[in-house]
Amino acid sequence: MKVVVVLPGYNCERTLRKTYMSIPMKYVDDVIYVDDGSIDSSIKIAKSLHINHIICHSQNMGYGGNQKTLYDKALELKADVIILLHPDYQYNPLLIPKIIDNIKNGADVVFASRMKNGKEAIRLGMPIYKYYANRFLTKIQNSIFNQNLSEYHTGYRGYKADVLRSIRYHSLSDDFVFDNQLALEIICKKYHINEIYCPAKYDKDSSSIRFFRSVKYGILVLWYSLVYKIKIIQS
Repeated sequence: MKVVVVLPGYNCERTLRKTYMSIPMKYVDDVIYVDDGSIDSSIKIAKSLHINHIICHSQNMGYGGNQKTLYDKALELKADVIILLHPDYQYNPLLIPKIIDNIKNGADVVFASRMKNGKEAIRLGMPIYKYYANRFLTKIQNSIFNQNLSEYHTGYRGYKADVLRSIRYHSLSDDFVFDNQLALEIICKKYHINEIYCPAKYDKDSSSIRFFRSVKYGILVLWYSLVYKIKIIQS
């Protein structure tokens, strides 16, 4: 299987090199970095690392907009497996082989979950309000969609390329809720999701949306959950 790792970059000059150098390359065929209008040295660092494919947005297209460009390029390269990894080093790149193994063994999608190990995420630095908001939203979505996921909100994921080919992801949001919408699309299409535990780190270099954007995100998650539930009922 051709494995492509995609990196959605925005002002990640402090962590891009560390993230990229930690990727276990013997399991990976290609790496794509899309820079979403950074105003720091991210692009310069990406070029110095000789990343296979570098794409620069002339203006910020948003987190979802960045992923759309990444997936377009990965599918153009005829990837079989596409792994989304944030270049802020919040998620451990060494889990990539485990993600690949899960897909080889039958999973359509793999979520690297920060929440599978109880309150360990809090000990590792996740803000308490984000931890409980994550738990609350996940519980609601599990109830609505009859699932048993530990979280819907991780940004570290592996996809069979055919899953992304089957989804009109360009119709989804350009903002942070894109990941959640994509998860709901996957559930509606009845793809098989596996979860693995991922201890995530939180420090000044880790990207994170602020409180009020988090509130907006939570409201949108609930809204789209209702929208997708209605779609399921009507189908």
